[in-house]
Amino acid sequence: MELATVALFLVAGLASLFMAWVIGAGSSGATPFAPAVGANAISTMRAAFVVGILGLAGAVTQGANVSEAIGSGLVGGVSLPASGVILVLLIGAGLMAIGIRTGYPIATAFTVTGSVIGVGLALGGSPVWPKYVQVGAVWVLTPFVGGGVAYGIASVLPRENVPEAYSIPLLGALVGAVLANVNFTMLGPNGTAGSIAGAVARSLELTGLPATVAITLAAAAGIAVLVTWDVRRDQAGGLRRFLLALGSLVAFSAGGSQVGLAVGPLMPLLDDVGTIPPIAVLAGGGLGILVGSWTGAPRMIKSLAQDYSSLGPRRSIAALVPSFLIAQVAVLLGVPVSFNEIVVSAIIGSGAAVGGGGAVDARKLGLTVGAWGASFALAFVLGYGAVVVLPLP
Repeated sequence: MELATVALFLVAGLASLFMAWVIGAGSSGATPFAPAVGANAISTMRAAFVVGILGLAGAVTQGANVSEAIGSGLVGGVSLPASGVILVLLIGAGLMAIGIRTGYPIATAFTVTGSVIGVGLALGGSPVWPKYVQVGAVWVLTPFVGGGVAYGIASVLPRENVPEAYSIPLLGALVGAVLANVNFTMLGPNGTAGSIAGAVARSLELTGLPATVAITLAAAAGIAVLVTWDVRRDQAGGLRRFLLALGSLVAFSAGGSQVGLAVGPLMPLLDDVGTIPPIAVLAGGGLGILVGSWTGAPRMIKSLAQDYSSLGPRRSIAALVPSFLIAQVAVLLGVPVSFNEIVVSAIIGSGAAVGGGGAVDARKLGLTVGAWGASFALAFVLGYGAVVVLPLP
């Protein structure tokens, strides 16, 4: 291998680590626990610490799908050279850093996706329209689905005819059923990705859909019983602990989704290096997210928790349930998704259910939506224009 190739790969790796740090300091590190901090269930600094650990775990166990999509699924017929990877990551990280500096949540998925497509097309690649349709559908539907589900849950939880001793365990059962069926690295046969339900079925020597359904129902029932016991024993404490559990799951999902935005562009380069396994790259990205969460996330956590909506434990639970579900769907599909968009939409929906329009800062919301759209367009233009003006080696 030529020395120049090694040097470019090392620089690309450093750019990837910087991107991972920015993700941890911004979207991945801030949004999962912002509702819990807003509800005074956990302090800002403790939330940043916990989300970093869980983000690392999610990156290693669930990061492969989105990493593959970013690395090779957005542009056809061309593989980004190391210099192109560096350019993509610097554009994405630079725009994210601006968002962190100004306190507005620039969408990481939008900046990285825009820059990858811009650079790839400028290098002569072809558009992958089916993937663009899939990504665009997730991006467009997320605010409506996340905000709508959060609005519905937040509208039901305060009702006297829906006791929280039943409604909260029901939500716990739903989350438990989904968690039992999401894929994790190494849980499948022969070291492939697989679900907890599938692993349990194999250990019991059971096969077929009925076995999976039975295990899923057992997991949901177990979570429901545990949450019921906790809420009936101590309602306020039970709500707080359930909220923190949801925040933990969202933080874990954030690591699995967002690490692909940092290390995905590196994946095609591994064929040239040949000695670095993909799991090591995912772990490195996860460590970058962890450090970013610990050192840079508190500012954004505070911004989200205090500026977007007046939250209590019930509205925060309503925000995090759809956030977890949407995040896992995105990980399953391998779609780069913005956690800012997911959680902010859910926060707005849950806050509006109880507080009406006065619970939401309309000016902040408008600026945020504008920043989301502008970040994709600007990243695309910068990526495409940089390749045209300064041809990559």
